[in-house]
Amino acid sequence: MSKLDILKASLVGLSLCVATTATAEPVKVGMITTLSGGGSGLGIDVRDGFMLAVKQAGNKDLTVVIEDDARKPGLAVQIADKMIQSEKVDILTGIIWSNLAMAVVPGAVAQGKFYISPNAGPSQLAGKGCHPNYFNASFQNDNLPEGMGAYANKIGIKNSFIMAPNYPAGKDVLNGYKRFYKGKLAAEVYTKLGQTDYAAEIAQIRASGADSIFVFLPGGMGISFMKQYAQSGVNIPVTGPAFSFDQGILKAVGPSAVGVKNTSHWAKDLDFPANKPFVTSFEAEYGRLPSLYAVQGFDTANLILSAMSKASVKDMDAFRTALKAADFASPRGKLKFGNNQHLIQTIYVREVIKEGDIYTNKTEGIALENHQDAYAAQCKM
Repeated sequence: MSKLDILKASLVGLSLCVATTATAEPVKVGMITTLSGGGSGLGIDVRDGFMLAVKQAGNKDLTVVIEDDARKPGLAVQIADKMIQSEKVDILTGIIWSNLAMAVVPGAVAQGKFYISPNAGPSQLAGKGCHPNYFNASFQNDNLPEGMGAYANKIGIKNSFIMAPNYPAGKDVLNGYKRFYKGKLAAEVYTKLGQTDYAAEIAQIRASGADSIFVFLPGGMGISFMKQYAQSGVNIPVTGPAFSFDQGILKAVGPSAVGVKNTSHWAKDLDFPANKPFVTSFEAEYGRLPSLYAVQGFDTANLILSAMSKASVKDMDAFRTALKAADFASPRGKLKFGNNQHLIQTIYVREVIKEGDIYTNKTEGIALENHQDAYAAQCKM
């Protein structure tokens, strides 16, 4: 790997500058992500996936400055302003949470900066709020739950209890599930973002008459819920998008999640040429299996690197065209952007299993193939 130089540490987090072999013109990337507090595992995985791609590329014209938003929208805005005005970054990335993305992205793109999302995909930025400088390299928030809604119909779910945190992504996720699910709703519940006690919600589930539970609780929220649910004795099957059953959560939850079906745009066993080398190299570098957040960070870095090989970031039209081409081998296969610069991609059904001593996911099948988000038609690009 090319040398990693720590330039500075600030009160809000860590800033890294990575000097990485020349291709075109220097590019400076500002990564604002969650590295402390609740949900920090998600940001750490995005950062580590991104930096693995930088290391493998060895491109000395790419500089990365990283800071911790601590999951605080106001702090994220302050960091973005500093990166744009003082650091003179060309591209921003890194945000995990949709409420932070809504606070940062519109202002950043309006100031002539590219923003490439490695995670958050709020509906507002996919439809009427789309922008030529905004790309999403992960998903639109509704996509994975849409896949689970379609799968719920296939397996005969008739009365679903659905639950998510009360913030933009939570609302998008439940809307996505309802868009494809054809059965009844036993209840639709919104919890507090960052909540850790789910006793009241589990009591509601117990009394609801539901034949299944669909939950979107990323990070520590999902860990808390699944542990409490397993202890409750309620045995209604749990489903959800991969955010609630990805590698970091499974490591903490363990056997309680075995058998859970979830939907994702990526799994470590997908048969694409770049996938196995990614999984192997990530595990070798960091001593753990990658999550979907890690692959999104990896793809975001490679998307930038692929554009750098074709155009100068100072020529925004040419660089934008190079980004949209997504000319690199992703662990998810060939990536394709739609008109709103969100990915058109296949959503898979996964099942939580125990593989040796590790809890992980295996791919069961396809929920939605070459799927575009529901808001693309509202985007005038």
